[in-house]
Amino acid sequence: MKTTIKLILAGMIGGMITLGSYKLFEPEQASQQNYPRENIPARYSNYSVNNAHKVAEAALDFTYAAEKTVDAVVHIRSVSSRTTGGPQQIPAPFRFFFDEEDLGRGYQPQPQVGSGSGVIISKDGYIVTNNHVIDNADEIEVTLHDNRSFAAKVVGTDPSTDIAVIKIDEENLPSLTYGSSDALKLGEWVLAVGNPFNLSSTVTAGIVSSKARNIRIIRDNAAIESFIQTDAAVNPGNSGGALVNLRGELVGINTAISSPTGSYTGYAFAVPVTIVQKVVSDLKTYGKVQRAYLGVYIRDMSSKLAEELKTTITEGVYVDSLVVEGAGDLAGIQKKDIIMNVDGKPVKSVAELQEAIGRKKPGDVVKILLNRNGSSKTLSVELKNREGSKDLVKAHKNSTLQELGAEFETLSKQEKKELNLESGVRLKKLYPGKLRSKTQMKEGLIITKINNKLINSVEDLIEELEDTKGGVLIEGMYPGKDGVEYFGFGM
Repeated sequence: MKTTIKLILAGMIGGMITLGSYKLFEPEQASQQNYPRENIPARYSNYSVNNAHKVAEAALDFTYAAEKTVDAVVHIRSVSSRTTGGPQQIPAPFRFFFDEEDLGRGYQPQPQVGSGSGVIISKDGYIVTNNHVIDNADEIEVTLHDNRSFAAKVVGTDPSTDIAVIKIDEENLPSLTYGSSDALKLGEWVLAVGNPFNLSSTVTAGIVSSKARNIRIIRDNAAIESFIQTDAAVNPGNSGGALVNLRGELVGINTAISSPTGSYTGYAFAVPVTIVQKVVSDLKTYGKVQRAYLGVYIRDMSSKLAEELKTTITEGVYVDSLVVEGAGDLAGIQKKDIIMNVDGKPVKSVAELQEAIGRKKPGDVVKILLNRNGSSKTLSVELKNREGSKDLVKAHKNSTLQELGAEFETLSKQEKKELNLESGVRLKKLYPGKLRSKTQMKEGLIITKINNKLINSVEDLIEELEDTKGGVLIEGMYPGKDGVEYFGFGM
């Protein structure tokens, strides 16, 4: 019994010692029982967008960006007519050029209807979309978020970036402001807004998965692919729609998906707004994109290539060869150089270099930082256009060409010599208009005569058509194809 009492007393004494020690070493603030409520450094975890300039990047409330965007995203319906031949469309005065057998064949138009999305970028009706959304269209119809519909005209297209600009005749339209695709960070939330499967004003969310992605989808010799990759759900019909940040600013144009099924499987790609801005500005100002070229043949650096070159550099752009007297050649870039930086911005891949140069115009000067045999070297390079000139070239744009729905270019003396022609104007691009709807002309046709008059320049073509009322007979040829082609229509 005495032993039990001793154990209880020992336990009580030990507890008091422990409690006294805790109070002795306890921080002074811990003993303050009435901690002022207003000083507690905590806040609710919900999200407010009362101040759009202070949007929290990690916020999960997308309502502000969605509400700001949907009114400026449109539905685009494009209609084209395919035919298997064209004598039935030749006016009677010109039908003697064709055999009766040909004239008797049935050539029935087969309407092809496609749909996509577009983004209003100015209140006066300019809309940016993908080139593949409106390519080959005879008619383009734009439906706004409020269900009003308008016929649209093509301002210009750029197949190398898959961007096009169209316009509707309307004022005071809701529009999006440009953001910065350069400022986008991996993991940043973005919204894709468009019309998948003809479901208007659809909003999906995702994060930026990668930048400067090249998926080799654009079929153009001068293709520029530096896509923003996201995991926002994008499906057929989303093409040309908006990719926006949480401030509701346009950061890209949704263009493609990577999918074995044709529907969304986790990856979507958008043209960055830095490229979009440049293309839109050029098309509105000049009627065509002023593309600058560095004049180099390049490929990505890799660990295997670095091993072959006996270098530790595994990122950058390797110069395989150069265009003789091209911009790079004249500036002093050499074969086997590794391009590391353009105007102070690192370029780790061909896609990043293409994007950096794609923002420039012929005549612009860029600073190129490169590595040559282990040493750094900076060169100033004056960029050129594809023809090797620094000139900016405007497209011919007037009411006659808009009515035709076509873009032409005058053949050079060398081209005429190679084709054994005295005259000629190339049909470079077809848009919705008379040539597409009334004839079977294809891009690439060399027009040599109109109403039996030689055509030596685009100016000649415009003058002849402006002076014509009624039937027009066009004579031409396709390079690499035997025989003369004839097309007739009415002005």
